[in-house]
Amino acid sequence: MPLPVVYLWKKAPAIRLLIPLLAGIVLQWYWPLPLKLLVLAGCFCLFIISAYSFFPVAKKWRFSMVNGIAVSLLVVCAGALLTYTNDIRNDKDWIGRMHPAACIATLQEPLVENAKSYKAIAAVQKIRWNNSWKNADGTIIIYLKKDTTLRHLSYGSTIVFTKPLQLIKSAGNPGSFNYQQYALFQGITDQVYLSANDLIVLPQKQINNLRKFIYQCRKTVVGILRRYIEGPKEQGLAEALLIGYKDDLDKSLVQSYSNTGVVHIIAISGLHLGLIYWLLLLLTKPLKIIRNLNWLRIIVVISGLWLFSILAGGQPSVLRSAVIFTFIALAEVFDRRTSVYNTLALSAFLLLCYNPFWLWDVGFQLSYAAVLSIIIFFRPVYNLIYFSNKAVDFIWKLNAVTLSAQLLTLPVSLYHFHQFPNLFLFTNMVAVPLSSLILMGEILLCLVSFIPVLAIPTGKIITIGVHAMNAYIERLNGTSLATWNGIYITLPQTILLLAAIAGASYWLLQKSKRALFVSLLFLLLFTMLRTASFMQANRQQKLIVYNVPRHQAIDIIHGRTYAFIGDSLLLNDDFARNFYLQPTRILYRVQPEAIPTNTGCFIVNDKRIAIIDRTVYFQKDASKVTLNLIILSGNPKVYIPTLHDNFNIGQIVIDGSVPAWRAARWKHDCDSLQIPYYDVSENGAFVMNL
Repeated sequence: MPLPVVYLWKKAPAIRLLIPLLAGIVLQWYWPLPLKLLVLAGCFCLFIISAYSFFPVAKKWRFSMVNGIAVSLLVVCAGALLTYTNDIRNDKDWIGRMHPAACIATLQEPLVENAKSYKAIAAVQKIRWNNSWKNADGTIIIYLKKDTTLRHLSYGSTIVFTKPLQLIKSAGNPGSFNYQQYALFQGITDQVYLSANDLIVLPQKQINNLRKFIYQCRKTVVGILRRYIEGPKEQGLAEALLIGYKDDLDKSLVQSYSNTGVVHIIAISGLHLGLIYWLLLLLTKPLKIIRNLNWLRIIVVISGLWLFSILAGGQPSVLRSAVIFTFIALAEVFDRRTSVYNTLALSAFLLLCYNPFWLWDVGFQLSYAAVLSIIIFFRPVYNLIYFSNKAVDFIWKLNAVTLSAQLLTLPVSLYHFHQFPNLFLFTNMVAVPLSSLILMGEILLCLVSFIPVLAIPTGKIITIGVHAMNAYIERLNGTSLATWNGIYITLPQTILLLAAIAGASYWLLQKSKRALFVSLLFLLLFTMLRTASFMQANRQQKLIVYNVPRHQAIDIIHGRTYAFIGDSLLLNDDFARNFYLQPTRILYRVQPEAIPTNTGCFIVNDKRIAIIDRTVYFQKDASKVTLNLIILSGNPKVYIPTLHDNFNIGQIVIDGSVPAWRAARWKHDCDSLQIPYYDVSENGAFVMNL
């Protein structure tokens, strides 16, 4: 499809609004400006735009650029203001501004059962502060100790507790997932762990009828799927596939879908909304015959789309698709063909106005990258090969969609997940059509659930389909070629790679030699940056003490290799290793070293390092040995004054395996003796250049 810049700029005016909105959101997040300055700048832009409207026609043409700049700056200010107002930390009644003695909170969802606790998101209503109750704003995560007396808690239950709130923190290991920022983007900043004795349940409930209806519908649907679909893996995937309910998903199964490039099937996305849209159009087709009822048909279709979107949890990917299909449906009523680029830009604009923090949502980024990539590249890729056989042509068309989607999503996927699914063609070719059939079967199951004669065989057929799809994905994931792991590219490298792909695309579509030159230039810059990063990695010498709760984990890095010191349990725990350790090793581009590193006391580049993870008795010696670093691990009976009497200590590091009470005692002694210390449980991983 041709993609002239002039066409986009004139026929897709929403792009001219989206770009400054993105700029405002990004600028306000990374370089925050005060509210008064943003309001003042916005008012000044409004004044320029208003004054321009009174200009004579001749002068309007002369100053049109000034007006355009003012409009763009106004949208920039709007994006910054949206970011400011959506940040809960800027709320004057935010709970983080105070240290409440007690809290009144209302559960915003039903309890989610974990292995050792119940979990729920709750909104704080009031706090006890300065001997009085006052209104407060903030959303927290409540973990409840498993107790039969707490099972009656549900959506809308209001509780009172006095236990202090704990700030949500990330693990802080280099390159690891920033959970603190992820929670903040959802307005969640604190958490609390409660037992039955730590709270009082108030008699009143605060319930939103629409939300209550949604939770009841989701509960009903989940109940139907559990009743008629057999097997925990099959049930978990069926629930995620239909309504995005992921609490029952098997972690290893999710990893298999991710490694083979079909994790998008589990996330509610455009594929699901497209099928729902098609079904609604099919069911309401009789209304199209009567011209005056076409409006009713579109209202039914749009209402059905949004009801499904809300039932699916209102995730960014499903809302984006709902907005796009809503525009398509409205365009049919007005009998107008709209630019698909304008529709995409407008949907992104509206969604970011609703929640600017969705810009950092990986699903949001991948959804738009995939849709845009399919729009641009599907036709050229599909036209590469011609098949006269309709069945073969249909299979090639599916592959063409998959291939075209990968072109723009590849850099984004590499940046976030550091891996590439080598078998994505084989998995998508089977999983996409099969999952579509399963989804329609689940909808049919819900419709006939009250007729057991029909529901039972329907559930068995769905079970067979889900089991076959899971088995196929897991078998391919078990092959050695399933995934290319350990790929790390920085944000500048990602931008350069996207720019190179865009330039090459313009060259292929428009036969522009200048675009080819620009693409090669970006590719050269990408290669230079990547080469420099590898050269830097070859020279690195580091010691890393990881923040892994209740575990010892230390890496000694020499160039592109590392030696691990720590609990052997971590080596056998795939989830913990991939979550806590692997992101850092990918960041520093290191592979395991064959020669193990000695524990205890060792010297690296003239730096003496001691690891104390068991009780050691020292005899006072007049000649104190210098230790540049002491790592305290586990729960040994070690006293800081004794260490101070025997060694000249440069710094003490307390790792994540140390109990909180002992760490507090050690830190108190370090403060008294003026010994520098670092607690990884509070501050994240300790990184030392050797």
